[in-house]
Amino acid sequence: MRIAIGGDHAGYPLKQHLIGVLKEWDHDVDDLGTHSEDPVDYPIYCAAVGRAVVSGAAETGIVLGGSGQGEQISANKVHGVRAALCNDLYTARMARAHNNANVLSIGARIVAAELADEIARIFLTTPFEGGRHVRRLEEISAIETEEAN
Repeated sequence: MRIAIGGDHAGYPLKQHLIGVLKEWDHDVDDLGTHSEDPVDYPIYCAAVGRAVVSGAAETGIVLGGSGQGEQISANKVHGVRAALCNDLYTARMARAHNNANVLSIGARIVAAELADEIARIFLTTPFEGGRHVRRLEEISAIETEEAN
């Protein structure tokens, strides 16, 4: 799987860790920054991840920051992104199974590296259930389209 990953300075150490883990799992990883712990503003990096997913350059994305909140919000501003903040295993599973989320957000100041590994694994391997959830995603998409006009 091709995965776009990005975040801010607070997420940088966990991003570097996850890049290594994802490569061990034989994924192709596109690191969209930031590339150090020097303070930066996260929106540009998270939007870049979202754009990579929506354009098809990546199959899914991961954004990382201190809490993961702003990163999720920024990624979700890209039309077609369904970013989910998952700081535990249950939300990672449900984000994929029920919401077909295409970008994972993790709070690097909240989640230890080992838990982040498991969150990413669950997010990447849980299939979308479809069924009744398709109608809800269509409703979300309709809201997105209305707001764009």
